[in-house]
Amino acid sequence: MFFNSLQFAIFLPVVFLAYWFIPNKSKTSQNFILIAASYYFYSCWDWRFLFLLLFSTLLVYFSGIELEKSSSQKLRKFWLYLTVILSLCLLGFFKYYNFFAKSFADVFNDIGFSVSPIILKIVLPVGISFYIFHGLSYIIDIYFKRIKAERNIIDYSLFVSYFPLLVAGPIERATHLLPQLKVKREFDFEKAKEGIYQIIWGLVKKVVVADTCAMYANAVFDHYNSMNSLSLILGAVYFAFQIYGDFSGYSDIALGTSKLFGIDLLKNFDYPYFSRDIAEFWRKWHISLTTWFRDYLYIPLGGSRGSKIFQIRNVFIIFLVSGFWHGASWTYIIWGFINAMYFIPLLVLNRNRNNLDTFKLSFNLNSLQILLNILITFIITCIAWIFFRAKTIHDAIEYIKRMVTDLRFAPQYFNFERYNYELIPMILLFVMVEWNNRYKIEPLSGKYSWLKVSLSIMAIIALGIFTDYKNFIYFQF
Repeated sequence: MFFNSLQFAIFLPVVFLAYWFIPNKSKTSQNFILIAASYYFYSCWDWRFLFLLLFSTLLVYFSGIELEKSSSQKLRKFWLYLTVILSLCLLGFFKYYNFFAKSFADVFNDIGFSVSPIILKIVLPVGISFYIFHGLSYIIDIYFKRIKAERNIIDYSLFVSYFPLLVAGPIERATHLLPQLKVKREFDFEKAKEGIYQIIWGLVKKVVVADTCAMYANAVFDHYNSMNSLSLILGAVYFAFQIYGDFSGYSDIALGTSKLFGIDLLKNFDYPYFSRDIAEFWRKWHISLTTWFRDYLYIPLGGSRGSKIFQIRNVFIIFLVSGFWHGASWTYIIWGFINAMYFIPLLVLNRNRNNLDTFKLSFNLNSLQILLNILITFIITCIAWIFFRAKTIHDAIEYIKRMVTDLRFAPQYFNFERYNYELIPMILLFVMVEWNNRYKIEPLSGKYSWLKVSLSIMAIIALGIFTDYKNFIYFQF
């Protein structure tokens, strides 16, 4: 079930009414309704993987209680390692088995041994990376005594399976979400209105921006060998806005949906394409994942302590793991490596924490420098996105090579009979709206909100009919 589907448009109001109008409602009944809705939501994709979600939930739940009860440090480590290893084995089998099988076979074949890998027809459970990471952060926090183990299995099950964040995040922390699930929620009209506005704006990002850009980006990347420089450059830009509109749009819908039930989720995007350097970009892109890696991998590795060599090592580990988390492909690993290479000069020069402030533009040289830095950061991000989008490393390299060598700038038609540069005005308008929204809580609130909401709904309906690209990119992760 997709957020941008008719099925979800029916599902959400039904759950909303059941949640708020159930007789004698209590915190337990509210949570039970959300669990039932979440398991139904997940079953609409493939009911068989409900057992995998349930197993992961029960594993971490009981391990957390046993870990907290254990007085022996060896026994505490046993429960921690058991949970982490089993969780990662589940993730590794479903997501990475075929990748490792093919990679090892390629290595042996390259040195002269004939090896035929055993390839399994494995279906990747949607959202497995997200709910596995929910459980890992929970058990690690218990081990380091940051939180107490949750005894109420209904509350914990909802923490893992809550449907707005189940399949594509944000990756929540027990310290933030569980306290909200342990109290009865009261209906707040203003929060619900904010939620509806945020859902509509998320749909604008997904249906109007991302899905429209996807048609052109797909056409360019699928036929890059016949594309000229202009089309290839635009293809990279379109994909940059596709993935941003797609994923941040999903996050907006998730946060807005959750507000309808009186629950706040972590902010996942903070206008990353207005970043002044790559370090700022990664503080604003997929915030819940980057902070997860920071807290549970980067800091335990030593973080920014120690020599520059160790700091550089830690940065490479974080970015390579982040790339590998996104998918079982060398293109994602190279994407992570490229971003590490972008980040290292800032680290070496101690500039990785320079742009922590907010900024406003005016007519002076400093503002011109800010705009130039934003443009440079966006360009190098687009170059990295090419590896993220390409099917193979060879395709990505050839794409970039043609982009800078085939210096033809004539318009090219696609099979849907539109120029590939017709999107530029829409993207520029979207950028201006995003820029104006940076200091607002909700993009569609404030003055003339009724007009902004009406225009947004009209655009969603009009372009939703025109485009047929429905999937969310991060469902595959």
